[in-house]
Amino acid sequence: MRKIYIVPNFVTTANMFCGFYSIVSSMHSSFAAASWAIVVAAVFDMLDGRIARLARATSRFGVEYDSLSDLVSFGLAPALLFYRWSLEPYGRLGWAAAFLFVACGALRLARFNVNSDQVPKNCFQGLPIPIGAGLLATFIIFYNDVAWVSREPASAVARGAFSVTMVFVVSALMVSTVRFPSFKELNWRSRASFGYLLVAVLAMVLVAVNPEVAFFTILAAYVVLSLAWNGFAFLRHRRAVMTADAGGDGG
Repeated sequence: MRKIYIVPNFVTTANMFCGFYSIVSSMHSSFAAASWAIVVAAVFDMLDGRIARLARATSRFGVEYDSLSDLVSFGLAPALLFYRWSLEPYGRLGWAAAFLFVACGALRLARFNVNSDQVPKNCFQGLPIPIGAGLLATFIIFYNDVAWVSREPASAVARGAFSVTMVFVVSALMVSTVRFPSFKELNWRSRASFGYLLVAVLAMVLVAVNPEVAFFTILAAYVVLSLAWNGFAFLRHRRAVMTADAGGDGG
């Protein structure tokens, strides 16, 4: 067996540990702890790849191990969390929705490993599974924090309906071909990145003021703006094609 790199794989293990802790917390109805564990797992997930690249310790083993850890932390853990939190009363529909999230997450990870060399480095094909899991986990944190939450039966029904819809939408986005911006290849030394610095500072301020609301708001804004960007790009491409066809017919 080839030698493996200790530090990046240890960070990946910490990611998986957070996912397992989230699963155990969900089983004991500790939904806040389970949600925050997924958020911490996402932090470790961001660190392991960067540590490996900085230390020049990337390996095929690390890539496969990272995918398996991600399936635990961002597939099984959020699916079980959402199922126990709001989907369980829906019976078969509830567990089917939770399983759909796990299956779409696994497909997303497998496609990423196969097509990583074919997709531009500045974007993702489909919603990344850590962001999909983050949306579910931070929504629970957001829901428990906002002042307008009502404990009335009607509010519980509305929460359940929204939860089912959210799981289906996020699952579909993960296996879609919609492109989402990636900041992995961002040149932090270029002047063009100054705008990103301002956005990062603003996000940091929002997180410091109210992290319970800020995390979900930032992730939701990322998804909505990415979809709007894709829609704009599609319309611009379609207009260019129509203009080219009109020019060809006129010639």
